[in-house]
Amino acid sequence: MRFRITRSLSVLALALALTPAASLAADTAAIERQLEQQEVVQRPIMRARGSVFDFARTELYFGTAKPDGVVTPEDFKDFLDREITPRFPDGLTVLSGYGQFQLSDGTIIVEDAYVLILLYPVERTKQSNTRIETIRRLYRLEFQQQSLLRVDDPTPARVSF
Repeated sequence: MRFRITRSLSVLALALALTPAASLAADTAAIERQLEQQEVVQRPIMRARGSVFDFARTELYFGTAKPDGVVTPEDFKDFLDREITPRFPDGLTVLSGYGQFQLSDGTIIVEDAYVLILLYPVERTKQSNTRIETIRRLYRLEFQQQSLLRVDDPTPARVSF
């Protein structure tokens, strides 16, 4: 797991270097409208039979270091309750972790992190994508983050309840 997080956070470092600061000031409503209009290309997926369902899986990696301090556990819980849970009320998982990434100047940033795991029916991919991108933009704006790593698993997860 540590290798996966370290590798994923290396991708975050690249994203940090490529993210223009001006995009952080974008209006959330306008972003949601744009995302709703984007066509989501999906490859054909074989549907499960019986009580097993095909779900998409997305992970979001929330860093906690910010220019004027850190995102506290209370700050994150408030954001989770206010912005994430209403968008994914059917369920989610949050893991606490430790991560690090390298800036373009070679500086290693070490920080606590939260990993959000979302599973949602593949039929709701377009709607979920809009919600996920809204969460990413809101977190970046509220907590002065340069980026927020997103990982989508291209293979549907087989889920049973």
